Amino acid sequence: QVRLVESGGGLVQAGGSLRLSCAASTSILEITFMNWYRQTPGKQRELVAVITTGGSANYADSVKGRFTISRHNARNMVFLQMNSLKPEDTAVYYCAAITTGRNYWGQGTQVTVSS
Repeated sequence: QVRLVESGGGLVQAGGSLRLSCAASTSILEITFMNWYRQTPGKQRELVAVITTGGSANYADSVKGRFTISRHNARNMVFLQMNSLKPEDTAVYYCAAITTGRNYWGQGTQVTVSS
């Protein structure tokens, strides 16, 4: 069982930055994929960024060059640095731990980017 808690969301102007944090209740060392997703009302949840245990990262095309995912295995934390934010980045952002048995989700943190 992995409990995930996101923080760091808020209201920011377009062009600004936010850093999201995801704290896990257990070790994430053996969780191969730690991901960030986002969702807006009426739309499917969108994969934003993925990071492996070894630190390899992949991003959705819409955030490449602006967002950076990182993980600190010893602290059981995952981060999403979001720069050059746009109004279309407004969403609830979720942290997820992807395991072979099941996936675990946080409760989400709201990010609102004003124009």
